[in-house]
Amino acid sequence: MATRSFKVLVQWDAESEAWVTYVPTLNHLSTFGHTREEALEHTSEAIVGYLEAAAKEGIAVPSSESEVELVEVEVAIA
Repeated sequence: MATRSFKVLVQWDAESEAWVTYVPTLNHLSTFGHTREEALEHTSEAIVGYLEAAAKEGIAVPSSESEVELVEVEVAIA
């Protein structure tokens, strides 16, 4: 069975008290979990579902990862 890797952004959301994930290459596919591990497990399942649906509908999925960079932007506030 072939495998493929995807970059995933993992973020703690204090308001909802959950770990939230985003997969930028797959139209910012997002899911969550009460633990980091649960969030990543849900993300794996969501990626598989996304790829299956894309194949069924003939939607192209990028063959390589897009460049993802987390940057810090400083802004002036009043």
